[in-house]
Amino acid sequence: MAEIREGIRARRYVPGEVYSVYQLAEALGFSRSPVREAMLRLAEAGLVEISRNRGFRVLVPQARDIAEIFAVRLALEVPAAGRMAGSAEGSVEGSAVADLVDCLRAAEQAPDDETFWAEDRRLHHLILLGAGNRRAAQVVAGLREITALLGEPTDRTHAAICSEHRPIVEAIQAGDRAGAEHAMRAHLRATGLLLMAGGASGAELWDTVTGG
Repeated sequence: MAEIREGIRARRYVPGEVYSVYQLAEALGFSRSPVREAMLRLAEAGLVEISRNRGFRVLVPQARDIAEIFAVRLALEVPAAGRMAGSAEGSVEGSAVADLVDCLRAAEQAPDDETFWAEDRRLHHLILLGAGNRRAAQVVAGLREITALLGEPTDRTHAAICSEHRPIVEAIQAGDRAGAEHAMRAHLRATGLLLMAGGASGAELWDTVTGG
């Protein structure tokens, strides 16, 4: 599964083109059974579509897919930020998140996008865990696997993304539940609209699917 996901991200597998299990097994050096099992699991995650008796094709999320994914993320991550801010241990977890933002800030000066985005994912993951919901953290990680097929948004600098993360962290540290939720919602909206290619039509679709 890891090999196939990486191949999708690296565009070694072209969206829409059908690849057979035999072809993939030979290319990866695996037998057909584990490749077939991997394809079934990736199909469940929405990364590929099984074409009966032919193989599979890569699915690239479209604008509505992205809006639906972010509707789920909003439903999970916004209240998670609020719960973490309102928890008795909020200051402890908030400190941990602040440390991650410091790492992200340092990454702005380094030509290391891979590390930056790994820390970005970790920050969101930590907030979900801080709210006490490991299953939600797993769901969001799976959803980000799908949007990762589009590549990371490049219209914002690392510094700009950190400036969106910082109010979330500061609100959590301050125990400001409403502020944490507001900042998380604004950050997810900005990211989602970029992945949807923005524009008036994108914003309209976003509002329709996510409720604004």
